[in-house]
Amino acid sequence: MAATVQCELCPTACELADYQVGGCRTRINRDGKLYSLVYGRPCAVAVDPIEKKPFFHFLPATRAFSIATAGCVLGCKFCQNWQISQAAPGDVDSYDLPPADVVRQAAVYDCRSITYTYTEPTVFYEYMYDTAVIARKFGIRNTMHSCGYINEKPLRQLAKQLDAADIDLKAFTEDFYSRICGGRLKPVLDSLVTLRQEKVWLEITNLVIPTLNDDPVKIREMCQWIVKNLGPDVPVHFSRFAPMYKLKDLPPTPLATLEDARKVAMDAGVRYAYIGNIRSDGENTYCHRCRKRIIERIGYFVKENHVVRGTCRFCGTAVPGVWS
Repeated sequence: MAATVQCELCPTACELADYQVGGCRTRINRDGKLYSLVYGRPCAVAVDPIEKKPFFHFLPATRAFSIATAGCVLGCKFCQNWQISQAAPGDVDSYDLPPADVVRQAAVYDCRSITYTYTEPTVFYEYMYDTAVIARKFGIRNTMHSCGYINEKPLRQLAKQLDAADIDLKAFTEDFYSRICGGRLKPVLDSLVTLRQEKVWLEITNLVIPTLNDDPVKIREMCQWIVKNLGPDVPVHFSRFAPMYKLKDLPPTPLATLEDARKVAMDAGVRYAYIGNIRSDGENTYCHRCRKRIIERIGYFVKENHVVRGTCRFCGTAVPGVWS
């Protein structure tokens, strides 16, 4: 009888009998060995502005070759890409695109980076890792947008090949993660600290959902934790929620709520707090010292950029990020 296998990739730690598939729907035990069902088989491929990820302090106004496979380690009720994140690999159309071809296509489309995104990159870990190794040899950067629900050992290994990560910090309570996402908060916080330790450029996205995670007290606690454990220079993006998937009964996030969250973050010491998914002044970057606007954005388009060799053009203050 084939042995039961325990997956060590994410905190769920699935124990799989022979030919059983994990909760992420992308890994299977075959005769005592764990195999990926999505390696080289992305279901989403696109060329995006890096600002869409969102990265605001990483190679602004450049292109990111973006890929995703089916599957996710969480089951967020508000997922905007639920058609693929909550699907099995056999239920979606996919491409035959091995790692070398991903890098080749990124170069063809003049992309400065490859972003592993849309669903959850953890589920296509081996595909992402092998692609990243090849990309680095050709001077193409590697970034991921992730929920951060991954164990420390594989994350540290991956971090050696990563240039930047945007992590969804979905809320600051265990209750939210348990009821709305089917996961836990602490592993995500641990991942954020690990990425910081590994010197991967880090940005954070918080989708603000009315009545569920928009409490200013909790937002303040979250931002205080970020400043204390990650530093004041980690950009935090407060994104507008739109009714989606299993949360269609809630309204879109009011602009005023997002503006309040941004102010709470800045009062807590976050130097670069942004508003996303809605047009506002909160899309722009301001020097934390002279307060002049140094990057003006309209949606994903950069209209003006006054960051010169990593510093504010007006006062010379260093602006944290990856600028060249």
